[in-house]
Amino acid sequence: MPFVSILMPVYNTPAHYLREAIDSMLAQTFTNFEFLILNDASTDPQVEEVVNSYSDPRIIYAVNEHNLGIAGTRNRLLDMARGNYLALMDHDDISLPQRLEKQVSFLEAHPETGVLNTQFQFIGREKRSNIPLDDISIKMALMMHCGDMCHPSCMLRRSVLVEHGIRYEEMFSPSEDHALFCRLLPHTRFAALPDILFRYRAWPGNVSHRQAKRMEAATQGVLAFARRDNPELWAMAQVHLCRIWRYYLCGIPVLARERTRCETKWRFFGLPVWRVRESLPRWKA
Repeated sequence: MPFVSILMPVYNTPAHYLREAIDSMLAQTFTNFEFLILNDASTDPQVEEVVNSYSDPRIIYAVNEHNLGIAGTRNRLLDMARGNYLALMDHDDISLPQRLEKQVSFLEAHPETGVLNTQFQFIGREKRSNIPLDDISIKMALMMHCGDMCHPSCMLRRSVLVEHGIRYEEMFSPSEDHALFCRLLPHTRFAALPDILFRYRAWPGNVSHRQAKRMEAATQGVLAFARRDNPELWAMAQVHLCRIWRYYLCGIPVLARERTRCETKWRFFGLPVWRVRESLPRWKA
């Protein structure tokens, strides 16, 4: 029985990106895994040609009879998985060799943790992530915006998903990853490793580039249920992640500026005046 299930959906992936993604998983120092690759009815025949060119017995390849979309494809991968841990992976990114080894080691030592992220670096750039490492900071960030989580570099404890019946939700696609994390908020602890163990590819084919408006709408829906279901976390998040400047006239607070990671609000005598949406980089679904 494999200890880890790698879950990788593919759809019309450029051949050279797909090879880099597959090669990076097969080069892992931790080897007790099954590598589930699910083709979401790609129209590009090169996708299947690339996958079939590998003979590694750990690869389990399947094809959807018709296009299910990203949420449906991720759920089918969940159903196929047999491992204790689920290593998420996207078809165009790169996992560094020690990723699985370090994630498994941490989760084995911390049974209370069900979601483990890593730091990552953008391919072709020196820019790197600064994901918070502790449970509360990660959860508060998820309550304020899409969070700093990089979904394809996460490892999940499969038993937590099974016990609570948590799956990807088509309603929130292409922010189905954010929705999954927020459904998990009350059920498990989150953590992140300080090591850069993942390389993220930002290119025009990312879902976040192609479906920006739909993603923004879905994100607002996710934040609505996350804040409703976790009022204590939401109250804490507003204090920790919101900065307030007050402007006084003759000792009376006349104007206030409230700033979060996503927006700036102005208030006149406590009443909202206007808000400015900030332009922030978004992780792909």
